[in-house]
Amino acid sequence: MPRLSVWYVRTSFLHLALAVTYGALILTAKAAPGWGWAWRLFPSHIEQIAYGWMLQFAMGVAFWALPRYREEPKRGDERPAWAAWTLINLGVALLTLAPWLGDDWMRFAGGAAEALAAILFAMHAWPRIKPLGT
Repeated sequence: MPRLSVWYVRTSFLHLALAVTYGALILTAKAAPGWGWAWRLFPSHIEQIAYGWMLQFAMGVAFWALPRYREEPKRGDERPAWAAWTLINLGVALLTLAPWLGDDWMRFAGGAAEALAAILFAMHAWPRIKPLGT
């Protein structure tokens, strides 16, 4: 498995572990009086599941599984995909912290980073999507 795919997949499992922890705290808050603060984790829980785990895992597997070129570099220019990895994690981090810090600029910057990550990854992957045998 290419190094970038390993980074995508490992980081996605880190986000999954955080999301499960947040979810457990939220469920505890349903039963334990005085744990109302845990509900502030709900937006972070959703962010970690949807973008940190699922999207990032899909991007890592796609980088690995999409058809390779016949000549070197086999997966093309990897810089946009590395930038996408950096931006998706930055975006998830900003959007995870935003409910605690209450900053609207963090919400905007995090969403913009995630959108740019998706665009950069698509720019990298699009030329590799081709009919079988071409």
